[in-house]
Amino acid sequence: MAQTVVTGGAGFIGSHVVRALLDRGERVVVIDNFDDYYDPAIKRRNVAPFLGHPNARLIEADIRDAAAMSAAFAGIGPHRLVHLAGRGGVRPSLALPYLYFDLNLLGTVQVLEVSRAAGCAHAVVASSSSVYGTRTDGKPFREDEPLEAALSPYGASKQAMERYAESFQGITGIPVTALRFFSVYGPGQRPDMAIHQFVRRIEAGETITAFGDGSSTRDHTYIADIVQGVLAALDRPHGYRVYNLGEFRTVSLRDLLQAIETATGKRASVVWEPMRPEDMPATYADITRAKTELGYDPRFSLERGLGEFVRWYRGQS
Repeated sequence: MAQTVVTGGAGFIGSHVVRALLDRGERVVVIDNFDDYYDPAIKRRNVAPFLGHPNARLIEADIRDAAAMSAAFAGIGPHRLVHLAGRGGVRPSLALPYLYFDLNLLGTVQVLEVSRAAGCAHAVVASSSSVYGTRTDGKPFREDEPLEAALSPYGASKQAMERYAESFQGITGIPVTALRFFSVYGPGQRPDMAIHQFVRRIEAGETITAFGDGSSTRDHTYIADIVQGVLAALDRPHGYRVYNLGEFRTVSLRDLLQAIETATGKRASVVWEPMRPEDMPATYADITRAKTELGYDPRFSLERGLGEFVRWYRGQS
């Protein structure tokens, strides 16, 4: 029976990946420290459904703690790794650059090293569309294009993480796959993320603060499609490889708000503020490589995904 270690397995993406791995019969070791970046009770609820599963094991540990991580991996044996632990968020990273590099770069170094020593066969690591800098030409982002300077410490920390992961693969020979996630949303999404905030405020009749003139665009990716991509990448090691995981569609902020209005059946009250320099004007994933090499095939349009998210959100109330 295959065994997979999932760091950050109590988080939004991680808990969905864990559930999918268990559903296909794998043994899963979940590592998470339940930090307070957002309410730890949310993460506790995320893992509750599989705590009693015979093939699941939860280890509470901080990926930066060398002793705790060595102990966590000591009895694991041969495994595959899905490394999703880290710190997300563009704007918070501006005030906490040291923390973001500590978690996203040095934490990854720690995880890859202890995983290697325990018999890692393949590591999949979470990157982000934030590694791409300012793009205004309207073209989708390709994995093989040179990266510009990131607009935030968060993006820069993910760029650095990718470079280390590539070096790690070259030194050890262990396959490493980096996945650049594009604006992931869906049931269980972190409460600080845009779609979650917009839906919450519209449902509550509160005013939304949005930045720019509504023309900035994002490629929004539904969680089920992301999980499909993670599992496909996990099953297909290719030395060192980077893949974009997105919908291959970019939507303006103004159109996103209108789509949420349609999904909720309610009008949004919006106050527009000046664009912030750390905000990318656009994200747009070229998923040709993922389609060709992984069979990645996103099924959820934004409209369908928003409908699923709103149903989930209302079920939490």
